[in-house]
Order: sequence, then structure tokens, then C-alpha cells
Amino acid sequence: MTDTLPRHATGPHAARPENLVRESRDWRELERCLSDDRSLAAYALGHLEWGLFEWASFWIAEGPQGSAVVMHAGALGPTTVTIGSPAGVSAIVSLHPGPRRSYLSTASPEHMPALRDAYHVRDTLSMMRMDVTLATFRAADADVHRLRGRDAAKINALYATEGGPSHYTSDTIERAVYYGMFDGSRLISVAGTHIVAPNQGIAIVGNVFTDAAYRGLGLATRVTSAVTHELLDRGCAEVALTVDPGNAPALAAYSRLGYQLGAPVIEARLERRDLLGIGPALRRYRARNRGAAYGPNFEAVDAWEHARTGLRED
Repeated sequence: MTDTLPRHATGPHAARPENLVRESRDWRELERCLSDDRSLAAYALGHLEWGLFEWASFWIAEGPQGSAVVMHAGALGPTTVTIGSPAGVSAIVSLHPGPRRSYLSTASPEHMPALRDAYHVRDTLSMMRMDVTLATFRAADADVHRLRGRDAAKINALYATEGGPSHYTSDTIERAVYYGMFDGSRLISVAGTHIVAPNQGIAIVGNVFTDAAYRGLGLATRVTSAVTHELLDRGCAEVALTVDPGNAPALAAYSRLGYQLGAPVIEARLERRDLLGIGPALRRYRARNRGAAYGPNFEAVDAWEHARTGLRED
């Protein structure tokens, strides 16, 4: 991750290594911090877009083991993203664990010990990020249809065929990019988006689903191709998605479109261990007192002590 915070070679940082934590509302700084692997950081980058940025909090940590960014956002439901140094992630979530419950949409496997210290972690998924650009994209021709808000009932009905409820609203579908294929009047395959952020040059494809009776016919490839094509046309220089590495048909379908494998990603449901927030509040008080030595708005967490003891003091 690109370093953006000053490394204190003299003073308290030299004598006692610390992770320095602060909140950032500077989207240009955040963009730089998240630039090392844009595909991995796609959810966080997407939240720099107006309409999402207002509902997100970003925390940056810098220390002897590198930099990290943690995002807590609410526009699309409570969402957490962790990027960068595991030590930095640990320092941030020890002070700022976010809402009581959230969905971890992006974390690296090496972040999980710190996250398990701060949260009850459930329904963990080990996934892979894939991404495509205009230079690598290979479109699949098909008779697909651009779906609109008026198609929300058909989309929900298709997603519900495997037993789970689906409650996408007309407004959600209208603001996203969805394409589908029909058998007569029946929607049988669909692909959509999680985030469309043309000002950040990135988008995330998701919610790809085909009726069980029509699988193996390449329909998911075609609807995903249509969504990807529109996103690239809209100015999203990079389009990402998340896939189960054990799903060979999905991997093959996305690879045919030019998507390339990227970093491993962990998704999970998080619930704060300290539901009342007393432990994090006490740690923030101590960290702000120590951080005052570095300037206003810094919180300092002892890197060595934090690495030894973990967070289970609540």
C-alpha cells in the first residue's frame, strides 16, 4: 500500500514503535492508499463515489509493519472492508470496530486473526477476486435484455427459486446495471452490479444467477458479458467480481470474457464482541492521549504490545 502518513524517525515513534491511526475524508488521499491493488480494493474505491462516500467512514493506520485502510459504510447496508497491513487493520478495528453488525465484503486471509479478536465472525466465504479491462475484455454475443426497475418482481422471483427471499426494489434495479435472458416471458438468467463508480473508474459485477433448469448453456457468460460491456462503455476502466474458486464453471465463464484471477478475498458476517463499545472507547481515550505527541487527530497504538496481547480485553 502506498504510504501517505509520515514515518516518525525521531521522537516517540523511534523509541517505541506505534501504529498511528486517523480518520480521513480526503478522497484523493484514500484513492492513493487504495491504489496498489484496485481490484482487491474495489468496494472501498467504489465508496469514494458521491452518493456512497457520504455514508462511509475511512480510517488509515501507518506503522512499522506498513499501512492499512478500514472502511465502515452504510449506504448499501452495513459493510466493512479491510485493506493493507494486518497490524494496521488490527490497530484500527481495536479502536473503531464500526457498527454492531456488518457484512465483511473484502478482507485478506491474513486479516482474519485481528478480525476474530474484534468480532464474532460467521458464515465465512473464501473467494477470489477477478477483474477485466477494455484491453482484455472478450464480449459474448447474445440476445440479452437490459433490465429496468419494472423488472424487479421478475428478478426477485428468479433469485427466490433456490429458497431464499429476495427483496430488490425497483429503485435499486434502476440505479444499477442489470441484464437478463428470457424464455418467453420468464426471466431465466440475470447479472447485475454491486457498485458502479465511473468517477473512480471501477465497478463490481454481482448477483449472477441462472435458473437451475437452464444451467450449462452459457447463459451466465452472456448476461455477465452484457453488464461488463456497458460498464466499460460508461468509463469504468476496470470491472471486478468475486468468485468461489471451487466453482469451475463460473471460473471458466468469466475467464472466457477476459476476466483474470486476482487476490484471495474473505467475506463474512461480523458482530462486534463488545456490543456496548466500552472497550473500544477506553482504547480510543488512551490512544488519543498517546497520539497527541504526533499532532492533532492522531491515535497511537503500541505496535509491539498490540501484537503480543491481541484485542481480547473486552
